[in-house]
Amino acid sequence: MPIFRSLHGARAASVAALATFLCVPPLHAQAEAPSRIARVKLYPGSATVERVARVAAGARSFTFRCLPQGLDAASLQVSADAAVRIGETSVQVQDRDIAGGCASPLDERVREAQDQLAGARAETDALELAHSYLKTMAGTAPGTSPGAVPPSSIANTTETLRRSAQDTLLRLHQAKRRQETLELSLKALIAEQGRVAGPRARVSTVTVTLAAEREAELRLTYQVRGPSWSPSYRATLDSAAATVRLERLALVAQGTGEDWNGVQLTLSTGQPTRATAGGLPRPWRLDVAPPVPPVAPAPALARMAAPAAAPAAGGAEVAEAVPSFEISVDDTAYATEFAVPQRITVPSGGPRVTLALGQGDARAQLVTRAVPAVEEAAYLVAQFPAPAGVWPAAPVALYRDGAFVGSGRLDTAELARTGLAFGRDERVVVRAEAPREATGSAGLTGARTERQQQRTYSVENRHATPVALQVLDAAPVSQNEQITVESRYDPAPAETAWNQQPGTIAWSQPLAAGATARFGATHTIRYPKELRLQERR
Repeated sequence: MPIFRSLHGARAASVAALATFLCVPPLHAQAEAPSRIARVKLYPGSATVERVARVAAGARSFTFRCLPQGLDAASLQVSADAAVRIGETSVQVQDRDIAGGCASPLDERVREAQDQLAGARAETDALELAHSYLKTMAGTAPGTSPGAVPPSSIANTTETLRRSAQDTLLRLHQAKRRQETLELSLKALIAEQGRVAGPRARVSTVTVTLAAEREAELRLTYQVRGPSWSPSYRATLDSAAATVRLERLALVAQGTGEDWNGVQLTLSTGQPTRATAGGLPRPWRLDVAPPVPPVAPAPALARMAAPAAAPAAGGAEVAEAVPSFEISVDDTAYATEFAVPQRITVPSGGPRVTLALGQGDARAQLVTRAVPAVEEAAYLVAQFPAPAGVWPAAPVALYRDGAFVGSGRLDTAELARTGLAFGRDERVVVRAEAPREATGSAGLTGARTERQQQRTYSVENRHATPVALQVLDAAPVSQNEQITVESRYDPAPAETAWNQQPGTIAWSQPLAAGATARFGATHTIRYPKELRLQERR
């Protein structure tokens, strides 16, 4: 028996040693450290993501896991230190539940919310059961059941039941409220999970074959569609100093499925999602068209039953509307880029991040502009040169002397010509008199029609200081040699083709405090009587 025990112990020790030996993986099979996102260059509708990983000495491959499904495989670029030789690269796309360790942060939050909701429902059911039991006890007549309460204890028992029922009902009400709140939270999380991941979320896995002589850094760069940023501006006018401060803001959002935690973010106005080459002219050929054969009309029933035309096979998909974009401080030859100095965290499917990207002041010329024929009102307009760099058109919040006056749109292409309006000037009163028209015959034989229209406007300055007034009006412009137009103005306008638009009249003059200015225009239009006049305004 001792010998048997000794052999048995030696065998057990050998098995344990063998198991220990088998459980220790060799050096090259050790678990890979996960990669991290180091840099992101964000474009309108896409982003270039750079991931970084440490590879161990002697490693023969590395796998970048849990990458977004929408990455462009053709855009993959792998680079490393001199100690690493890089071979081929393979890409695999699979369901996220199959790929190990690719659970979304939203999945964990959904599970936590489900557990909390299950606890709340269990508490509600238990309290409802306790309340039912108390109702059963209260409905039992004294002395009708074994162990019934003697008559002398009925009062105490009744009070105890009342207190227990009151406490149970109150706790039941609170439990139901908590359950309703948790149900709403879970519903919102599931909706967000479905929006970000979709019904069948998939992830990409990139495996790089390599040979690492020593521990080194491996970098993977890829293009992914979806994330974007949109610009907005804030314009603040100091009317006393005649200066405008323009602030650049960027709204960043992404739903790629991978969180950008502490990344170096660069915003670019480049557009890699656009076509890279323009179209070429098509041949222009002329020939005599053959006679069109008569086509018999289709029967009414056949026309009614005819199905709708199917889209052409292989037709290009309509591109999803891309949010507008903007800004940067590094003006390259073909784009403008802004490198955010601090590291940014933008969770996938999470809240949008607003970044302040600098500001600048510009001297402005203030003009009080009125278009009486359109509206009896005057607006304060700041005219200043367009700032340097790429400033695509985007919404702008407008502030005048510290007060918010509304929102507009900043378009640098129109800024130098029309300026930026900062709201209505209530201290400038604009009036437009009713137009006076007369129509008669002209010429020796009365073969021509002559129509005359007279317009008169008045503008009163109720400010304590003078203003630079600009009044705009439209004059008729002939598009046919048979129609002649003669216009007379009082006073003479400063421009008859304001903003390079023929027929747009501009009166520009200073208007003293408390003064009133009048402007008049008389237009005479002559054309043959048999001609039908067409007017477009």
